[in-house]
Amino acid sequence: MSSSSGFALFDPALFKPALVQAFVKLDPRVQWRNPVMLVVYVGSLFTTLLGVHAWHGHGEAAPWFIFSVALWLWFTVLFANFAEALAEGRSQAQAASLRGIQKAGWAKKLQQPRHGSPWLPEEAGLLRRGDVVLVEAGDMVPLDGEVIEGVASVDESAITGESAPVIRESGGDFSAVTGGTRVLSDWLVVRIGVNPGESFIDRMIRMVEGAQRQKTPNEIALNILLAALTIVFLVVTVTLLPYSLFSVQAAQSGHPVTLTALVALLVCLIPTTIGGLLSAIGVAGMSRLMQANVIATSGRAVEAAGDVDVLMLDKTGTITHGNRQATQLRPAPGQTELALAQVAWLASQADETPEGRSIVALAAQALSAQACAALGASLAQAVAVPFSAQTRMSGVDLPGSGAQRPARLLRKGALEAVRRHVEALGSTLPTEVQRAAEDIARRGSTPLVVADGAQVVGVVELKDIVKTGIQERFSALRRMGIKTVMITGDNPLTAASIAAEAGVDDFLAEATPEAKLALIRQYQQEGRLVAMTGDGTNDAPALAQADVAVAMNTGTQAAKEAANMVDLDSNPTKLLEVVETGKALLMTRGALTTFSIANDVAKFFAIIPAIFVLTYPPLEALNIMRLASPQSAILSAVIFNALVIVFLIPLALQGVRYRAIGAAALLRRNLLIYGLGGLAVPFVGIKLIDLILVALGLA
Repeated sequence: MSSSSGFALFDPALFKPALVQAFVKLDPRVQWRNPVMLVVYVGSLFTTLLGVHAWHGHGEAAPWFIFSVALWLWFTVLFANFAEALAEGRSQAQAASLRGIQKAGWAKKLQQPRHGSPWLPEEAGLLRRGDVVLVEAGDMVPLDGEVIEGVASVDESAITGESAPVIRESGGDFSAVTGGTRVLSDWLVVRIGVNPGESFIDRMIRMVEGAQRQKTPNEIALNILLAALTIVFLVVTVTLLPYSLFSVQAAQSGHPVTLTALVALLVCLIPTTIGGLLSAIGVAGMSRLMQANVIATSGRAVEAAGDVDVLMLDKTGTITHGNRQATQLRPAPGQTELALAQVAWLASQADETPEGRSIVALAAQALSAQACAALGASLAQAVAVPFSAQTRMSGVDLPGSGAQRPARLLRKGALEAVRRHVEALGSTLPTEVQRAAEDIARRGSTPLVVADGAQVVGVVELKDIVKTGIQERFSALRRMGIKTVMITGDNPLTAASIAAEAGVDDFLAEATPEAKLALIRQYQQEGRLVAMTGDGTNDAPALAQADVAVAMNTGTQAAKEAANMVDLDSNPTKLLEVVETGKALLMTRGALTTFSIANDVAKFFAIIPAIFVLTYPPLEALNIMRLASPQSAILSAVIFNALVIVFLIPLALQGVRYRAIGAAALLRRNLLIYGLGGLAVPFVGIKLIDLILVALGLA
């Protein structure tokens, strides 16, 4: 994967095949898909026939002139084909690296869906959705699926480019495995989730190769606009011929405009620049996303990313580092810090999360080594109580010794969860503990209340650090008119504090799958486009509803199927890059459209005086560039019209650089650079070409 992005813009490995494809795309069935370039294609054929006619002594102008115009019109078509082929070549190179991951092999198909069941060898290509296979150390995962039993280290470097192995296990949000990855240790029982040809890599290859790339709504709308402009200029150009014939006949002097000149005028006036580069811009946009290790399963999603005005971002891992650490012990009234440390230490022994390990470490600082050893001995017969979404608590149950010493229920968890727990045991939550928890939450930390049976012994503060620089990125998004919404399972006080520190515009606290889905629908009913990330099965409904949905590659199969993009790096902040890439795609398309249309002014001043000066000598006043002759003027404009496509290919493929500025400021900037640039550059370019033609004696 990483090698796929290592191609230079005009890498010989891409340049030569693209050059061949430029000629292959001269097939009329290919040209038919682009109405603007179809007109240039027909014009090229027509002027070639006019040149052949002139070669036999019956031409309207010198054969060399007609053939020169025809040649440069063919170059215009070829350069447009080359731009598209180069963009497709980059994508095909990426697809080739993906295809190398797919290796025909054998799988161990289990007769029963459990480890230890007998298995039979089965070709990977014959597996079907629902089949269950055993994948052991050294084996390749045959197709995408879900781990239903086991835990193993998996090498996903062929897909993500990351050499570090990842853990895949049954249950939770890390149970999805991708075909083409390799198990490094232990074993997994995998239920196949797709049929051959439908795997994640297959979909990636089809999208990257462009086989399923359909034109997006904006692209279709722009094509309609370009086709309309082409028809308008075609009608105007066609009416010039009878007008010229009538004028010559009425004046009894001069020469009527030639068909070659009219074709040259038409080709120069229609938006050939953007027409020739439009497809390349779309293909390159998806290619740039893939270089960022994001796979778009829909070209529409890439474009929608540029129009997004609401970003829904998970707090953990996106806005904060997601590695909360215990920083303070606050005992309840009548309790000591030592007592709180002892209960917190015991209640966290079975908690293997980073938060649980940090509580053990903090509590151990308040305890002596001997005290920790003594507490550890009491855990010999303890029963671990894992965290669950229903109880929102975890801890251990220590056995008692008769009626005098009943079992100790040691718990740590959310404030309301512990309140319900102690009330169920006949006690109450001290007011001071509630105030302490609220104070911790207001500071943006997470309070964990610790209880020993019905007795609340204190609060542990967990602090999650907001990522450096995230405030500036949110400010940039705000300037662009994009609203940011933080999604978190924290209580409203904690959420409000972190939202204020991070600089997000809004937040959804204590978020549930239903709440996320309802919020997305609410924004969409207001006419907004919503983007979000997710990785779990419970995120799938919201991902399916969002306009731009980025699933993490480490997430579940359900999340990846519901999303229209997959981040191979599983980095939640990648959503910001996706939006920036979408914005850059729209900016590139808009900038080149502005430049292309602005070009017409200079071409008008070059060709109109040239084709009508013999009929109306006063039109020489419009020859403000002082071009040497009518032939030189027409040829210079046609040559410039072809060469400008070549010079703009790097911009089309690399894109206009993203700038976090508002729509109005962006419009002013594009009009200044590409509007005024589109006016000025052709004047300079056409004049330089005219001087070269004079020097070569072709004027």
